[in-house]
Amino acid sequence: MAFQRILLQAHGGPEQLVVDEVAALPQPKTGEVRVRVLTAGTGFTDTIIRLGQYPGVKDKPPFVPGYDWFGVVDALGEGVTTLRVGQCVADMPVIGGYTEYLCAPADRVVPAPDGLDPAEAVAMILSYTTAYQMLTRLKKLEPGMTGLVHAAGGAVGTALLELGRYMGLTLLGTASTGKHELVRHFGATPIDYRSEDFEQVVLKATGGEGVDIVFDTIGGANWARSYRCLKRGGLLVGFGALQVKDGKESIPSLLWGFARLMGLWKLIPDGRGSTFYNIQTRREKHPGQFREDLQSLFALLAAGELHPAIAAIEPLEAAADVHRRIDNAEIAGKVVLRCSREVTV
Repeated sequence: MAFQRILLQAHGGPEQLVVDEVAALPQPKTGEVRVRVLTAGTGFTDTIIRLGQYPGVKDKPPFVPGYDWFGVVDALGEGVTTLRVGQCVADMPVIGGYTEYLCAPADRVVPAPDGLDPAEAVAMILSYTTAYQMLTRLKKLEPGMTGLVHAAGGAVGTALLELGRYMGLTLLGTASTGKHELVRHFGATPIDYRSEDFEQVVLKATGGEGVDIVFDTIGGANWARSYRCLKRGGLLVGFGALQVKDGKESIPSLLWGFARLMGLWKLIPDGRGSTFYNIQTRREKHPGQFREDLQSLFALLAAGELHPAIAAIEPLEAAADVHRRIDNAEIAGKVVLRCSREVTV
């Protein structure tokens, strides 16, 4: 049986993503399962990998991109007894998700409840687990606390807003004006980063005190501005470097930003803290936490407590066009790729 996947032919633009037809299904090895992939997530991280700028991926093209996927166990390899054919599972392999079928280690995939919407379920893996861990694993946050979310209209940004609202936080979020309605939908106050000074807006909104936490995926010099938005006891969480990818800052500027984030600011006795978060690094150090947190999110989704912002569900072959839209910052929320051509879960 033939199947389709997306291959990244070479590092570069979206045109490097092409549809590849494979003549036969992969066969699971001992300890593996074969998965019929229902959905794959897309996002900014996938575009960095496409460009060859993601430090966690050393593979050289051609390879199949796709940071996370949600699917159904299709076949069991020898020795697999903890999973069953037809069971819903998920994983975050960093690359490999843009495909109809794949094989994965049985002890690495995360079981999911039956009946989840595949598009909403895949949003829980990278985007929502990133947000959930930053909200719960780095600092004790309590209802009534305040926060600032940068790139609030994106996949992780909207996840931070929804989970933050669920936790009782009061949040502000920077976004382009076209995404302000979405920011308000999740109960946050939008800030137009093009026409407003977010430092001034935050300080005015908090009576000059500052916020308890800032989530900054912009990087570089923006981290210094975000740090100034913190109150005493507050925490700045850096988790990306959009400005460097967009060509707005140099690599030396990014490195100087990291030096302050991870070292120099810690020497200042002002009661404020800073750290950098990477979901894959944390998963490798604390795999049990990743599994526990993702399953907690699946449970909230199954209970109807979460409603991720799915901007669109596109067929697998539309991957290149989706990457173009991500590059142009046209997407509010998350675009999901529908990988399986079979209708039923």
